[in-house]
Amino acid sequence: MVDTVIAKRAESELKHVQVREYVRGLIAEAVPGSAAPSERELVARFGVARMTVRQALDALVGDGLLERIPGRGTFVTQPRRSVGLLSSFTEDMKRRGQLPESQTLLARREQAGPGVARALGISPGDAVIHWKRLRRGDQQVVCVEDAYLNEVLLPGFLQTGMPTSLYEALRERGLRPTWAEDAISADAATLEEAAQLEIEPGAPVLHLSRRALCGDMVVEVSRSTFRHDRFIMHVQLGDPV
Repeated sequence: MVDTVIAKRAESELKHVQVREYVRGLIAEAVPGSAAPSERELVARFGVARMTVRQALDALVGDGLLERIPGRGTFVTQPRRSVGLLSSFTEDMKRRGQLPESQTLLARREQAGPGVARALGISPGDAVIHWKRLRRGDQQVVCVEDAYLNEVLLPGFLQTGMPTSLYEALRERGLRPTWAEDAISADAATLEEAAQLEIEPGAPVLHLSRRALCGDMVVEVSRSTFRHDRFIMHVQLGDPV
């Protein structure tokens, strides 16, 4: 029975990917502002549930390739510049020309404490996934990151093997963050942080706390501690002329 459920879930996820990549190919050369295939068309073409089609389109909306206009439909997005590009550590390192690596220090199911629960919009004691990783760029330690995820949104996440990139795994489930709230502060490394980052206790570090959302749904809250000598944060303010 369990094997049957798992097989059906895998089949459903595969169909979602097929629909998503089909639409991605159609809109690759489409004129901005042109209509995307309707949910009804895609349901008929692939013989899948409307929810599967909606999940595929949601992923493309999350990637910024499609936009929904209430009362009109879904359309190919207009080219636009981003102010403060939202990216994962993996994407950021690649953009800087460095090879990203991650080492899982902890991955388990926990009960949400008051702070995490408030940030995720759930109740204290609800199940969350706590994933702690040591992040490297070109084999050098850059930061240590604690991420908390709402387990209800990610069934089976801990049982399928930890992904290389969290944001890529979220994108495959139609939950790629589209925007985030970041809080940045300078601090001194604790004993634990110093040992993980291979620096002296009390050395300066950069703390980045993030609340990442897909639309209006909180999908991740995290706290990253960066070595001050191996990471510079670049933020674009306003569009270049």
